[in-house]
Amino acid sequence: MPSDIPLSSPDITEAEIKAVTNVMRSGRLSIGPRQVRFEEMIAERCDRFHGVAVSSGTAGLHLVLAALGIGPGDEVITTSFSFVASANCILYVGATPVFVDIDPVNLNMDPDKLEAAITPKTKAIIAVETFGNPANMDRIAAAAQRHELPLIEDACEALGGVYKGKPVGSFGRAAVFAFYPNKQITTGEGGMIVTDDDRLADLCRSMRNQGRAIGSQTSSEGWLAHERLGYNYRMSELAAAVGIAQMERLDEMLSRRREIACQYIERLMDYADLILPTVDSDTEMSWFVFVVRLTDQYTSKERDRIITGLRRHDVGCSNYFPPIHLQPFYRERFGFKQGDLPITEAIASRTLALPFFNRLDPTQIELVTLTLQVMLQREQLLRPSTGE
Repeated sequence: MPSDIPLSSPDITEAEIKAVTNVMRSGRLSIGPRQVRFEEMIAERCDRFHGVAVSSGTAGLHLVLAALGIGPGDEVITTSFSFVASANCILYVGATPVFVDIDPVNLNMDPDKLEAAITPKTKAIIAVETFGNPANMDRIAAAAQRHELPLIEDACEALGGVYKGKPVGSFGRAAVFAFYPNKQITTGEGGMIVTDDDRLADLCRSMRNQGRAIGSQTSSEGWLAHERLGYNYRMSELAAAVGIAQMERLDEMLSRRREIACQYIERLMDYADLILPTVDSDTEMSWFVFVVRLTDQYTSKERDRIITGLRRHDVGCSNYFPPIHLQPFYRERFGFKQGDLPITEAIASRTLALPFFNRLDPTQIELVTLTLQVMLQREQLLRPSTGE
């Protein structure tokens, strides 16, 4: 067993390797049958009519906003407690992100605060299923419906989850998944849009392919005709082939991730300095990462020292997620400041993402948790004595 324990690691088997080899031998490397099959598999899993494969989750979010006609002067509501792409995609179309604070339990957008953020300029809501947890999605969808706003599920971290009997990806006008190597399934790079909206799906298919008309690849004349502004956001046949092989093992991989999460919870439940992930009874969690939080007695500097200490002892660790609104670019452009989103900021300053991947074994989990315990004890000893 290697001495270092990475933060994440893709689950690649001979099936994926064989699938890639078969594509290479076929001579069809792009816009082929494997992309179509992968789209069908994801759409079916989400109970959707359409799947549109793209080059990344970020590309998928961008295309959906563009297809909805959102642009300069418009506002799009989202969360700051996410990977930066959840907001960057709004800037790509020239719109303005409006951040809503989060629910302190499930870490998703707080539905009660969503209503207050809606203005006449609001044109869409991007709701992130943080760390694979779809809690609140029904209430967010209901608010979007009341205000006649399209809901876009940023489900990039949540493939395979279920909430109140509905699969992740089925709540909004569209949903977007991502398949980066640390996700539940991977295609290396890649993403997927799912929707029941025929027109939206066709627009996204056209725009991912340089604005060509749907079906234009069957005509040499049509291939060089471009109906609208488009992008090179296609998914290769190689990536789609890997995605098919991964989807065939999805339930097995989700089950394994649940087992690992349960092992972590069992090992850490008596650590008084930690707040563990909470999953309510209505949720079938699709575990993307395993993130714990330090209690309020810890400062962000202490958290950062714990991360450094874990890494120094060959245990991968990170701070998922630094708030988007406090990233330098967002501060400079929009004037966001500390205190704008108090719950997001308080939670983000104390998060610890621990190693989490399908092949993490019990010995590695024990090493992670024991090393974390030592780092917590070290911080307690470093605190100045009160003299009491």
